[in-house]
Amino acid sequence: MSQRHVPVMLQRCLDLLAPALAEPGAVVVDCTLGLGGHSEALLSTFPSCRLVALDRDKEALRLSGERLARFGDRATLVHAVYDELPEVLDRLEIPRVQGVLFDLGVSSMQLDEADRGFAYAQDAPLDMRMDQTTGPSAAEVLNTYPPGELVRILRQYGEEKQAKRIVSAVVREREKEPFTNSARLVELIRDSLPQAAKRTGGNPAKRTFQALRIEVNGELSVLERAVPAAVRALAVGGRIAVLSYHSLEDRLVKQVFAAGAATTAPPGLPVVPERYQPRLKLLTRGAELPTEEEVAENRRAAPARLRGAQRIREEVAE
Repeated sequence: MSQRHVPVMLQRCLDLLAPALAEPGAVVVDCTLGLGGHSEALLSTFPSCRLVALDRDKEALRLSGERLARFGDRATLVHAVYDELPEVLDRLEIPRVQGVLFDLGVSSMQLDEADRGFAYAQDAPLDMRMDQTTGPSAAEVLNTYPPGELVRILRQYGEEKQAKRIVSAVVREREKEPFTNSARLVELIRDSLPQAAKRTGGNPAKRTFQALRIEVNGELSVLERAVPAAVRALAVGGRIAVLSYHSLEDRLVKQVFAAGAATTAPPGLPVVPERYQPRLKLLTRGAELPTEEEVAENRRAAPARLRGAQRIREEVAE
C-alpha cells in the first residue's frame, strides 16, 4: 500500500504541525485519512500524540486500519465526512485538539481503482462517490439534472468555459441512451470542444470530471463547514495545515484563515479590545507549493497548495 500512496508535501506538513504536537497527550486529527500515509508519519514522528482520523470511504478505513494497527489505541479511525468533526470529537469526549490536517481531493486509492470512476484516463462506471453507500452517482447527475444546473456545475466547479457546448451534447446523447461509463463521456467531451480548447490544459475531460466529483460528494459545501469547525476545535497554540488541489478549495481555505488572522475591530479605535483581536496567526506566506523534486517523483503533487495557521487566542464572548 505504501508503494501505491506517496503522501504529498509530507515533511512540510510535519514541520508545520510539529510545535503543537511535541507535548505529551497532544491530539492530532487527520480529517482525510485516505490510505494513511500522513497519519502513519504523524504517529511515528510524534510518539506521544494520539490520532483521530476521519474518512467517508469504508475501503480506505479498512486498508488504513491494517496500516496503522501497530499503533494500537493511539489511532482512532472514524467513518465520517470531515464536516462532522465537531460531532466526532464530542463523541470521543475530546474538547480541544492540538493539530488538524486536511489533504483534500481524491485519494490515490480512488484514482487507481478503475471501478470507482474518478479517472478519465480509463473506462469505468460513472460513480465518483467517495462513500459508495450513499448519495447519487455521477451517472445519475449526468442523466437527471436539468441542463441549466449541469452548466452551472461545470462552470462553477470545473471552471469549464465550454460548459454550454458540453451540456448540449450530454442532453442530446442522454435522450438516446443514459450515460453509464466514463469512456463515452470523455469521447463526447472531445467531440464537443473546438480544436483550440483541446490544445490547452491537459486532458479536455479533466474539468468536467472535477466538476462532477465535487457535485457528487458535495466537496465545497462540506469544506465551507469543515475548515471553520476545525479552527474552532484547536486549542490555543494548536496548528492546522490544509493541502488543496484546485483554486476553488484553496480560495476557500485562504478566506477562512485570512478572516481568522484579521482584527474585527471597528476602524478608529485607539485600543483594540481583546474580543476583536485576531484568533489565528498565518504560518505560510500565501500558499506553499511542492518542490520540483517532489513533483518529479510524484506527479500527483503538482497541483498541491499548502496553507497553515496557528490558534493564538480563544473566542471571547461579547
